[in-house]
Formats: sequence, structure tokens, C-alpha cells
Amino acid sequence: MDVEAVRTFAAVADEGQIQIAAQELGVSQQAASKRIAALERQLGVRLFTRTPRGARLTLDGQAFLPHAKAVVRAVERAAGAVAPGRRPLRVDVMGTRVSVAGLVQDFHREHPDIALDVVATAADGRAVLAAVRDGSLDAGFWARRVPEDQLPSGVRSTRVYDEPMLLVTGTGHPLAGAETVAMADLAGHRISMPGLAEGSEWAAYYAELAREFRLDIDTSGPSFGSDYLLQTVAGSATAATFMGPRTPLAYPAGLDLRTIPVRDPMPVYPHSLLWRADNPHPGLTALRAYLAREYAGARPADHWTPDWEQAARR
Repeated sequence: MDVEAVRTFAAVADEGQIQIAAQELGVSQQAASKRIAALERQLGVRLFTRTPRGARLTLDGQAFLPHAKAVVRAVERAAGAVAPGRRPLRVDVMGTRVSVAGLVQDFHREHPDIALDVVATAADGRAVLAAVRDGSLDAGFWARRVPEDQLPSGVRSTRVYDEPMLLVTGTGHPLAGAETVAMADLAGHRISMPGLAEGSEWAAYYAELAREFRLDIDTSGPSFGSDYLLQTVAGSATAATFMGPRTPLAYPAGLDLRTIPVRDPMPVYPHSLLWRADNPHPGLTALRAYLAREYAGARPADHWTPDWEQAARR
């Protein structure tokens, strides 16, 4: 059944004249008449009786009218549900306690009027890329490992935040008293990063960091989350770990930890945002503008990123 024909029928029933209804709908009187005629043929009944004063509903037209108006209202609600800006902006932040979740929290504080559907799938970048490409996500964060020209058609990505890596130790660690540590100072110290999934961006990042600076990065054991890792580090005199200044967003209470800046160079983790170029959601435009304003260009001068990330930007 043609929805526009049903809409035209309801308008003519309300106005009593095809000409006036046609003007309201922005169509010609002839087009409106054709819609009504086609609807009557499809239903097999007469909906209107034409009179010198206009169009009067038949008994069948009266019976059809409340259902026709319900159809029109349903269609309008359906269209409104997906109108740009009406539905929440769906963003994947990888994890609820990681730094990019903090970026989106900051965005929400500045734009509380923009509805958000924040998900934390903990998926690798390839899964986030597929979700953005297929439209099940409006945007997602990842560390881009492919050049721009190798992204799926219509998908865009831009680097939005370089997260500096801090050394986190317990009070009994040999480096606990240092104000800063150089990368060279970390050789021989065990860096605990349990549960890094093989093939993930994080695993690739730490693998290259370890090769370049001869670090002992221990990925053994399951990952019970950042709270458990920090508890382990706090109670150890030999284990340390890397975390960004906002990962986790809240440290577990009661732990005596040291967070020490790393220099010469400072390792940073490159976060990029993924989105579809044809996505018209105004919240996406606002999010991209916010990230560009707040974080773009905030990279330390003496920083390190992996070769694959630098190659992706060329």
C-alpha cells in the first residue's frame, strides 16, 4: 500500500476538498486525485463521494479513516526516530575505564544535549572498523595500522589523541623514587602486561616497543582487568607496568602506587577515531570537532610511536 496515497486520503478527509489537501501536501490536484483513485482500486471500495462542495467520506471511507491516520502517525514516528540527531550517537570506547572513555565523558560534559549510546566491546580495531563500515557504530576508537587509502570505501580515520605511557610501580620497586625514567633505564626490569591478545593493536604496540628498547614485557597470565594488575604491581618489588595518565580513569582505593613519567623518548599510544564519511549525525560532527580542538596537536616533542603507525599516516 502506497503510504503517500494513504497520507493524501487522510488529508482530503480532514479538509473535505482535494484541492486544499493537495496544496498542503505540495502536489498538484491531479496528482492527489490519482493517488486517491489508485488507493480505491487497491482496496476495491469507494472512499469518497464527489460533490459540488468537495469530497465526502463514504461508509467505507469512514471505516478506513482511523486506520489510515494511524498508518500516517506510525510512518512519521518511524522517520523521526532516525532523523539526524534524534537517535543517540553510538560510540565504541573499547573499555569503560580507559582513556578514550574519558575523552567521551569530557565531550558529554560539554555537550549534555547530545544523546550518547556508549559501548565498550573490548574488540580489536578490525572488529571496530567492520562495525563502523557496516553502520552498527557511528564512531569508534582504534590505533590505525593501515594507510588511509586502504580503509574500506567511505570510512575515514584521523588521529585524535596521543596517550603518554607512564611507568607504574609499587613503593618497593627500585625505580619507585625516580621523578622520571628514561627508556634506557627500563632495560632489565619486568614490565607486566598480562593478557595481551595476539594480533591486537596493543600487542603489536608493546611488541615493537620491547624490540626497540630491549624491554622485558611479560604478557603471561590472564587479564583480570586494570584493578587486579595494579594490585599485583602495588605488592611487588620487581613488577611494573605501563598505563596512561587516564587509564584507568579511577585507581583502586587503598593502593600505594607510583606513577613516573617516561622520557628519552616518551612512548605514546596513538588513538584514532573511525567514522563513515556519509554519516549525517550532528553529534558525530560535534564529537570530531571537540576532539580536534581539545587533543589534536597535543603530542610531546620527544615522543615514540611504532613504525606501523607512522607508516599508516604516509
